[in-house]
Amino acid sequence: MNKVILFLILMIGFMACNQKPEGFTINGNLRGEVENGTQIFLRTIGENNQPVDIDTAKVENGKFKFTGVAETPELNYIFIDKLPGYTAIILENGDIQLESQKDSLGYAKIDGTPQNEIFAKYMQKSRELTLQAQSIREDMDQANAKRDSATARSLEDEMVELQEEYENFELDYIKSHPEALISALLIDRALGTGAVTVEEAKAMYEKLSPEIKKTKVAITIQERLDSKEQSEANAKNTTIGAKAPDFTAPTPDGKELALKDALGKITLVDFWAAWCKPCRAENPNVLRVYEKYHDKGLNILGVSLDRTAEAWKNAIEADGLIWQHVSHVAYFNDPIAKLYNVDAIPAAFLLDENGVIIAKNLRGQALEEKVAELLN
Repeated sequence: MNKVILFLILMIGFMACNQKPEGFTINGNLRGEVENGTQIFLRTIGENNQPVDIDTAKVENGKFKFTGVAETPELNYIFIDKLPGYTAIILENGDIQLESQKDSLGYAKIDGTPQNEIFAKYMQKSRELTLQAQSIREDMDQANAKRDSATARSLEDEMVELQEEYENFELDYIKSHPEALISALLIDRALGTGAVTVEEAKAMYEKLSPEIKKTKVAITIQERLDSKEQSEANAKNTTIGAKAPDFTAPTPDGKELALKDALGKITLVDFWAAWCKPCRAENPNVLRVYEKYHDKGLNILGVSLDRTAEAWKNAIEADGLIWQHVSHVAYFNDPIAKLYNVDAIPAAFLLDENGVIIAKNLRGQALEEKVAELLN
């Protein structure tokens, strides 16, 4: 009987030790004189990269506390009212300990949970490399001030080597820490800056742990990868010699028009907008070419990237654009713009009678010369 009781006690203890915490607690300890009642802000980054308060606490005898539940690990930030600086912290369920001088919050010691401890090790190495870079820059400034070109060139080479070391450090960190939120954050940044290709980012993303793939940043990475892959596919579909992707879209009078129904012997698919000054400046030339060659087989289909139907229709009338028009009135989110990989306007695709792309982005005299070559 005693053995059974002992076994049950051990099992209960084992289960308690392995049970995941249901929420998080941040216990903060600030050194230095901080007035009681001073507000501490827990913030996330919202739209337009602006900080958004998600909770507040008050300092009492140098201490403060936050509690809550984190569905997935997420990067947040702690600010102290009326004091400069902030510190990054990873919200994850468990007991998180924060210690800092009040005026050195950026160097706070944060531990107690796995994600924060991994993040702290990353930040330590990152700061070491950053300090080395600052030292080299200072030495370069001194060398340039003394017009010591030999030393300056040597330091430039040293800086290049350090930059490569930093890039390799981050890439190695991602590969060796698939279970870390910081790895997902680094992939997202590398993808955004173009430091890695879509294929490289995808390979690193696929190795992230299931838990990290549930985080907001990992979901964002997947969306960006999908978008970039689609853009690359669309770019291949809109090269010269490719069959132009078909589409159907609303006309100014609310009807639907398909590209295949707008084709002539040659057709100009012209992406423009009322707000686009270069587009409006080119419209008289496009109109002149249209009037000269329409009877010989030139059709034009205008695709507007305007934000409002009113602006779109007013511009058509003001510029006398007498050809067919379509638009979803969705700016660069227009599905036709995405289909044709258009991220800047004016943009134009010249198609033959079968809808095959034969030229791109012709304007001014070059447009008329190409149309004349094809129709005369």
